[in-house]
Amino acid sequence: MTLALDIFRALADATRLRIFSLLRTMELSVGELAQVLGQSQPRVSRHVKILCDAGLAERRKEGSWVFVALGKAAATGPVAVAIDQWQKSEPDHWAVADAARLAAVRADRAASAAQWFEGHADEWDAIRSLHIAESEVEAAMAGVLGDGPLGHLIDIGTGTGRMLELFGGQADSALGIDRSSEMLRLARAKLHDRANTELRQADLYALPMTDGAADVAILHHVLHFAQQPGAAIAEAARVLGPGGRLLIVDFAPHDREDLRTRDAHTRLGFADEQIAGWFGNAGLVPARTETLEGGELTVTLWLGRKSGASLREVKAA
Repeated sequence: MTLALDIFRALADATRLRIFSLLRTMELSVGELAQVLGQSQPRVSRHVKILCDAGLAERRKEGSWVFVALGKAAATGPVAVAIDQWQKSEPDHWAVADAARLAAVRADRAASAAQWFEGHADEWDAIRSLHIAESEVEAAMAGVLGDGPLGHLIDIGTGTGRMLELFGGQADSALGIDRSSEMLRLARAKLHDRANTELRQADLYALPMTDGAADVAILHHVLHFAQQPGAAIAEAARVLGPGGRLLIVDFAPHDREDLRTRDAHTRLGFADEQIAGWFGNAGLVPARTETLEGGELTVTLWLGRKSGASLREVKAA
């Protein structure tokens, strides 16, 4: 009864209902919520606190930004079902307007990142090497993936194609996708003699592969640029077949705010529990985690495995 009372009190306000609906779409910073709602950040922060106290939302501080996400499903699930049912009989005009403004916020994010990528495409490998010795990261990745065959490999956010250069030789086929045409131009120059390798311009939220078509997927220093990391992981999991593996390489949580402002990082690293939660939602089981310290930033490798035996394993049995 106490939980129900807290939830109903928290939602007894039009702005908080709007915030709840927006968070069902994606995680947003307090500033972005304020932009969509047309309200001040202090006012939005007060509403967010009430939702968090009721378990309907969760806050996470990253540098000077605060990101807000939906709370646990036990609290939010029944509310979402009820709202959906009510909106069938009485459409909410606020929801339509907020969705349009949210689309503008997402477009601003994407445009900012795209502009940075296009302007730094020829420097990309050098920028990566500033954070931690890339040779150390690559050696750790090779250790996690092993030296055996990788089957059908997809490198998501391939950039200049370095991951395909490293691991494409172990794959039956290798696909690299990236949104940046300039990045793909550089990758094609590097990988022109790889007969088993294909490069395509596509979005990490809409991979050009059918369900279960890949054996291994890689997200190498990509997730911190993603507006919706959980959705990116879910899409990678979708294209993996039973027993397929997803390897994520990215930064542990840090406070280098300049990476957000200078290098277009949307997220300042990820905690193990965040990745584990997204793995679970995507139907992946955490299989291995490795932490690489020694550089200015800490790099972590997270390996997730899709449930079920792979076709290769079935044939070997």
